[in-house]
This record gives sequence, C-alpha cells and structure tokens, in this order.
Amino acid sequence: MQDTRVGFGSKIGGILAAAGSAVGLGNIWRFPYETGNHGGAAFILVYLGCVLFLGLPIMVAEFSIGRSSKASTGKSFSVLAPGTQWKWVGYLGVLTGFLILGYYSVVAGWTLEYILEAGINGFANNRPEDFVVSFQSFSQNPWKPLFWLIVFLLMTHYIIVKGVKNGIEKSSKIMMPLLFIIVIVLAICSITLPNSQKGLEFLFNPDFSKLNSSVFLSALGQAFFSLSLGMGCLSTYASYFGKDAKLGNTAVSVATIDTLVAILGGVIIFPAAFSVGIQPDAGPSLIFITLPNVFQQAFSGIPILAYIFSVSFYVLLALAALTSTISMHEVSTAFLNEKYGMSRGRAAKIVTAGCIVIGVISSLSLGVMQDYTLFGKGIFDALDFVTAKIMLPLGGMLISIFVGWYLDKSRVKNEFTNYGKMKLGLFNVYIFILKYVSPLAISAIFIKELNLI
Repeated sequence: MQDTRVGFGSKIGGILAAAGSAVGLGNIWRFPYETGNHGGAAFILVYLGCVLFLGLPIMVAEFSIGRSSKASTGKSFSVLAPGTQWKWVGYLGVLTGFLILGYYSVVAGWTLEYILEAGINGFANNRPEDFVVSFQSFSQNPWKPLFWLIVFLLMTHYIIVKGVKNGIEKSSKIMMPLLFIIVIVLAICSITLPNSQKGLEFLFNPDFSKLNSSVFLSALGQAFFSLSLGMGCLSTYASYFGKDAKLGNTAVSVATIDTLVAILGGVIIFPAAFSVGIQPDAGPSLIFITLPNVFQQAFSGIPILAYIFSVSFYVLLALAALTSTISMHEVSTAFLNEKYGMSRGRAAKIVTAGCIVIGVISSLSLGVMQDYTLFGKGIFDALDFVTAKIMLPLGGMLISIFVGWYLDKSRVKNEFTNYGKMKLGLFNVYIFILKYVSPLAISAIFIKELNLI
C-alpha cells in the first residue's frame, strides 16, 4: 500500500494545498483584529516569534507523522505505534476536523449569500442599520442559510471526490494564486482611500505598552489555530508528500503564505474602515455587517468601485473558506477510505452527509433552535468552544509529545533530514521544543482559554 499510495504531483502542489488548509476565514478578520487590539506591530512580532519557535516545529512534527506513516491521520498513529493507545490521538484529529467542518461550513455558506447580494448590487443605498437588520434576518432564517450550507459542502465534496491530484492539488493551484491576486488588488485599493494611513497606523504602529502575558498567549493561540495545527489536515496532506519534499522548507512556505494573507487582510480592512470613521469590530459582525457598509461609504463617489470591491471581497472569503473545508473533509474521507476500505466516493458521501446534519443543527441554533444549549451555550458556539479551545490544543500537545518523546529518533531524523540528504542542523533544538517548550506553551493556552486562573 505504501508503494502505490497516491501523492501530490509536484512540490508546489503540496505546498499550496497545505497553505490552503492553513488560510481560512480567520486570516481575514481574526488576525487583523487581534493585531490591532494587542499592540499593532508589537503583536505581529510576538506572533512571528510564536510561529517560528512553536508553530513550525509542531507543523514539521505533523508532516513527519504523515509522510513517515504514509497514512491518513486516523491511521498514522497505529502505523507508527502499533498496539498502543496512541491511535486515539489520530482518532481525535479526525473527530476534531469533522466537527469543525460541520459548523464552519455554516459561516462559509454565508459568504455565498453575500457574493450573490453584492453581485445584484443589493448593498447600494443601504443605511448602516439596514446591514444589521439584513444580517440578523438572514442568519436566523430557517431556510436560506441551510441552502448555502449544502451548496458549499457539495462544492467541497466535488473536489474531494476528484481525488488528491485532480481534486485537491488542481484546485489549490487555481484557488491559491487567485486568492493572492484578489488580496493584493483589494489591499492596493484600500490604502489609496482618504485617511487610510490611520488604518495602517492602527495595524502596524507598535505599542509595546500593551504587551503582557495575555498578549503573548493570544499571539500563541492565534499562531496555533491559524496554522491548522492539531486537526490532522497537515498530517494527512503530508502523507501524500514525496521523499524529495523538504519538510522544513515546506513548513516555512506554508507559515509565510498564511501570515502574509493575514497581514494583507488587515491592510484591506483597517484603512477602509478608518477611511469612513468606523472602528473595526471582531467576529462575523465585522465581515457581514460593518464591511458592506464600509465599502459603500468608502467608494460612495464611484459606485462601480464599491460594487467591484464588495463582490471581490466576498469571493476572497469564499475561496479562503473553501481551501480550508477541502482539507478538513479530506481528513475524514481518507480515514474512512483507509480504515474501512470504502471507496473514496462512498467515504466522501458519508462525511458530507454527516457534516450537513451538524451544519443544519448549528445553523438552526442561531435562529429557531437558539433555546437549545450545550454546556450553557448555543449549539454553534458550543461546537466552536469545544473544538477550538479543547480538542485542537489537546491534539497539538499530544502530537508534540508523541514525536518528541515516543517516536523512534532515527525515524524522526530521517524525516527531518530527508533521509540523510540534508544536515541535522537544529535537530536537537527541534526535539527540545517538542519535548518541553510546546507542551508547556499549549498548557498555558488551556489555562488561559478555559479561565482556570
């Protein structure tokens, strides 16, 4: 099986697919918001440090597990540690990705509604309060969000069924360059607006007085979640890497692309918002309420630009969401395909159907089912809390411990050096981080996010 396993057809295809997994909706709104409210450029510097010293080592560890086992996340730990309980770490990754895909697709579906709304010029002449009413009416509607949720999951399903080379790799080679082009064009448009320099100052002016332990933990959490660590996507994709793929270089490329898109997202949002005197906010309200208003006001004198900017922005969001949903879907599909011998098509159908069920319940929990709760939260918020604040960091910590403490060091060295073709270099530092630094840092995230202190 290891010899005949399908793989990416090119190095760039693997890099773009892995980068697509990391780049998502959070890059466009969460990173800029975190940056602006935690010291601007000072936060970015801390974030880059977290990516360099923690994110990259764990990413390489996930890559090592995937390529060494030549198996999906759900099976890789059984291959590398047969007869042990480590298999549950793989199962945890599969379950995490599956649950996230279910509720994440709800918000992803919203982007399609807003592409349509922008496309028919539905934002024109709206008052600020109209955008609030419109979003609340849509998100709480029992039918329209469900339609877009299903459409988005079927788009994802189609690409997954096409396979690794003809589906995932081919789509990544198209979507990621297109995403970059849209990001750059929108950023250029945004910084040419009147008073845009205030937005750039908000984003890039370092305010070191805001740096404290909370900011460091926020930067660490953002780095961890932004790079898609702990949900099995990167490990599964790495199982399709060839022996000539340099894991360290690939990790650096993925982290660079992910961070660049996040920073450019801030360059799009903040100058436009400050240009019309609107203070950016966090969450869905920023991209689905504030920004449609911002685009109309910023380009009020040139309606055609407001139209193009709005449509392009929501196409960008949809592309970012789709590259992420593809990777999460592949984790579960590959697991069912390998573990139970299902055909790829049948496995994909089961995953898509399951995610539609989760997505429908999550979507309805924002409207007609909002009185139903889990752990004192609405179902959508409960799924977000459990996966993002418990399952992801737990998975990342166990992966770090597995490679740092358990996995045979000769196997780790083979992956780290591309089977002796590269120098060991910082190998001992890499192992030290996985053994001690990463588990402690992730434990700190747990403590902060769960409000244990």
